Amino acid sequence: MAIHLTEKAAERVRTFLAKRGKGEGLRLGVKNVGCSGKAYVTEYADRIEPEDQVFESHGVKIIVSTKDLVYLDGMEVDYAKEGLSEGFKFNNPNVKAQCGCGESFSV
Repeated sequence: MAIHLTEKAAERVRTFLAKRGKGEGLRLGVKNVGCSGKAYVTEYADRIEPEDQVFESHGVKIIVSTKDLVYLDGMEVDYAKEGLSEGFKFNNPNVKAQCGCGESFSV
């Protein structure tokens, strides 16, 4: 089981954590939403809970709740700027379908 960050995504997380002045790493998860059922949740984690799995990629901790790992295992997270938009991009091999807007997925 593993989740990876690209170097660009890891650099973004390191930069943001440095600006915040605190944080353990990037927390990834899923929530029930949208027309396809699941959506990604990203936030900066200030602590690691007992039920969390921790991965490390390019020197950055990726923190995932055990209950969400089944949806995210094998995923690569990138960070990209496209025009005026910027944000994390998810390459998830578990996804079977996505909604037309790209905000939700199903496995």
